[in-house]
Amino acid sequence: MNVLFLCTGNSCRSLISEAVFNHIAPEGLHAISAGSQPIGKLNEKAVALLASKGISTEAYYSKSWNDLPVTPDVVVTVCASAAGDTCPVYLGPILRTHWGVEDPGHVVGTEEEINTAFEKAYATLRARIEAFLALPLEELKGDRELFKAELDRIGLIGA
Repeated sequence: MNVLFLCTGNSCRSLISEAVFNHIAPEGLHAISAGSQPIGKLNEKAVALLASKGISTEAYYSKSWNDLPVTPDVVVTVCASAAGDTCPVYLGPILRTHWGVEDPGHVVGTEEEINTAFEKAYATLRARIEAFLALPLEELKGDRELFKAELDRIGLIGA
């Protein structure tokens, strides 16, 4: 199963989601991330945070949803503007959910306040990804409506 984490800029929240998912997911599950309007570079604080958690970002880069290497089975938007975007037609009637997380990359304040915002975003995304991975995915593949309901429920964790 391929999961796409989508955010407008593809530099911070979607990157964190992709890296965490791939770090903890069992074989057969894979995440990618992309943006509807990628900024072309990864957020340095997000990369540093992931490194501090022992999570590699070596092969990751900010990319457009038009350049996906695979067609995802599930699309998870992690920012409000991406949630309102219409997914590219080639994705078809894809299973989609929204897990909104405040963008720590836009926090203005002290270094401590900024670091706290990044830690909060990481903790929220990780908790949601762990909940996703705990789902009976094989069973849910056969019940699209229930799968969507479970994904939407997960989007409320930490909100």
